[in-house]
Amino acid sequence: MPDLATTDANTSASAFPVVSFDICETYVSFLKNEELSPPLAAILALSKLIETSDAGTMLELVKALNEGAGALKASTSNPISLNAGCELFIAFVTLLPHDSASFSDLKLELVRQGQKYAAEALTYRDKIASLALGFIKDDSVILTHSYSRVVMKTLLRAHERKRISVYVTEARPRGLGLRTYEELTAAGIPCTVVLDSAVSYVMDKVDFVLVGSEAVVESGGLINAVGSNQIAIIAQAANIPFYALAESYKFHRLFPLSQYDLPTHTSNILSFPLSSGGNVTSPPTAGGIKSLHEKSTNAGCIRQMTPEQIACNPGVDYTRPDLITLVFSDVGSLTPEGVSQYVVGMFAG
Repeated sequence: MPDLATTDANTSASAFPVVSFDICETYVSFLKNEELSPPLAAILALSKLIETSDAGTMLELVKALNEGAGALKASTSNPISLNAGCELFIAFVTLLPHDSASFSDLKLELVRQGQKYAAEALTYRDKIASLALGFIKDDSVILTHSYSRVVMKTLLRAHERKRISVYVTEARPRGLGLRTYEELTAAGIPCTVVLDSAVSYVMDKVDFVLVGSEAVVESGGLINAVGSNQIAIIAQAANIPFYALAESYKFHRLFPLSQYDLPTHTSNILSFPLSSGGNVTSPPTAGGIKSLHEKSTNAGCIRQMTPEQIACNPGVDYTRPDLITLVFSDVGSLTPEGVSQYVVGMFAG
């Protein structure tokens, strides 16, 4: 695990030498610790940027932090979660009251505070698990989606005290639900994998839905692994509670109105293939169709999407706040309206 609190508050200004610094490489190195989610890795990477920066004024430092955040955003196809961490840390830097004797001392304090926050934030999943436990009754049947560390923490905590059974979606195309299934089964929790297309089939058998989050946005809505939105729609139709678990560092000043407002959406998502002339490509020839048919009917053969087809599909989606029953966080159990108020307050000057 990366050392989150190695900065000596008494270190002199020479602690900030001008050295070559790659923020993307630093971010990736922090992510090697599986306990660190992207927002925390981003906060630690930005803290390291301060440590190596030669900025002499707050204006220069904030400019460097924004440039670093921009580099991190450009380095990934899904910057939503790390953006939340960058946004939180930069707001903290600009709003921190201080009485430091020099700007070098202030930078030292910012580094120390960033590392301290990241270390403290590692306890948030335990807080959320304890909070959500009160809503999980004995003999509960739960539906979860994909893989989430805070959901895993909560389910394992519940298993220690109560009898639970879990349906988990396969969560294509990455199939992370299978990881959830394996870990829950290894812990002795009765668990069944559900096809993403069979969520409606199983919904009447569950007591509630429990999902993690990439981010919780200013509207109180949720950004999570693709498929979360349709699960929430089905749950509402069946009058089943839909609970989201989210650490407060995933609260994000973003206000999407639809799937197409997400930063991850590009013109390639769910686009139709075009020929070089701008016309839709021709369907496979009869011989090609026959070949595909023979391949798909061979014993044990399952047709799968190609990497190109997968790349044309979204990895996350947006769930409207009216579909969410409660958001469990380290700051409490919040309605979507409560989340919205909290996010606005987080960034108030």
